[in-house]
Amino acid sequence: MNDADGTTAGDTSGDLARLAEGPRCECGVFGIYAPGEDVATLTYFALFALQHRGQESAGIAVSDGARTVVHREMGLVSQVFGPSDLAALDGHLAVGHCRYSTTGSSSWENAQPVYRESGLGTRLALGHNGNLVNTAELARGLEPAPGTDSALMARLIGERTDVSLEDAIVAVARELRGAFSVVVTDERRLYAFRDPHGLRPLQIGRLPGGGWVVASETAALDIVGAVLVRDVEPGELVAVDADGLRSRRYAEATPTFCLFEWVYLARPDHRQDGVSVLSARRRMGERLAAEAPTEADVVIPVPEAGRDAAAGYAAASGIPFADGLVKNRYVGRTFIQPTQSLRQLGIRLKLSPVREVVEGQRLVVVDDSIVRGNTSRQLVAMLRAAGAAEVHLRITSPPISDPCYYGIDMASRAELIGADMDVEQIRAFVGADSLHYLSLDGLVDAVPERADELCTACFTGRYPIPVPAEDARLAQVAFELDA
Repeated sequence: MNDADGTTAGDTSGDLARLAEGPRCECGVFGIYAPGEDVATLTYFALFALQHRGQESAGIAVSDGARTVVHREMGLVSQVFGPSDLAALDGHLAVGHCRYSTTGSSSWENAQPVYRESGLGTRLALGHNGNLVNTAELARGLEPAPGTDSALMARLIGERTDVSLEDAIVAVARELRGAFSVVVTDERRLYAFRDPHGLRPLQIGRLPGGGWVVASETAALDIVGAVLVRDVEPGELVAVDADGLRSRRYAEATPTFCLFEWVYLARPDHRQDGVSVLSARRRMGERLAAEAPTEADVVIPVPEAGRDAAAGYAAASGIPFADGLVKNRYVGRTFIQPTQSLRQLGIRLKLSPVREVVEGQRLVVVDDSIVRGNTSRQLVAMLRAAGAAEVHLRITSPPISDPCYYGIDMASRAELIGADMDVEQIRAFVGADSLHYLSLDGLVDAVPERADELCTACFTGRYPIPVPAEDARLAQVAFELDA
């Protein structure tokens, strides 16, 4: 626990195991200003609703107007906080965070909220969802170098002593490049700001008693009883204090919301731009059925992201839907070491076929994505071993051909099966009888935003924010072609 005296205590255990091979969620953030409410407990509940966005560490910072107290540990929300921990977090103003590391190691030192004293004599707590692409430029000359882009952000804000905290946040936000949905608090105010592209979600809600909340997804608003007011707009800073909520535009908005949020990252009950993720995923399945019909006996989802799309596929095709795979929700992440041999066992630990459903049947298997291909290959083999007559894979996104630099922990380009293989080669590798990916047009048609309002970089290689690492790679490719 951190407080104004700077004392700390925490778990210094190493990286949690990465059991699955798929793309990882990045982080979830939550902020609340609500005098008279138990903000620590409300933040705790909200983090449960955001747990899918990060399972490595969790933390809450609370201020009572005079002192800021932070509790953060490695592990799930339920492991990090007990009744005594929450009782020690007394105040009316809080930020919360659950983390999956995309920069910096998975360690207690890098858990969030980031806590630091500012040059203005206030104490900052900051939580960040996203990933910066210009950290090397921003960190040049800083000693010691911050361990994460979130820590860098907090340091840059905290070291500004010539302006108010709000002006410091605005000045730093204008220097940042990449994806960032951020909550910040001192002893007086809650701030929230979002990058000009709005790559990651951030919503504003109102509590029945008049308090304000901001959260990565509407599910966190729902669980604390808040009513959705609106999104934090791209390029907007909002501030909440005793005078209420006010807005400040710090950059021109150029919206390019992450398309993969719709495919995989967000909870099905999250609402973005007036549309639920569940209904969008169901439409993805309907479009898959139209693009890739096949004769089959049953449609089964790969839990959990494939469920709603599988229901849409079944409804549109007339093929019965059934749960042919059961997910083990209690695989202990901490005890599975990230060795290649144990990764290969991961699919068997996580999923089990229901023989009564799959034996002798022609299956349509609906999943959200294929990254390296190893999990899909093992899944097909496992279904055949359970007696499946045919396995037809249907994927609710186009092939992933390029890595994400904006906060999703995907494999490198060299590890992405969609970067070097065509669909037929991938089908042969995974061993399916047929394989079809939803087209990019079909995917865009399933979501509310227009194509020019979406980031499709992982499918197309077109990055809306210039990425130095990507620019260097393209320059090297050009050099090799010219040589």
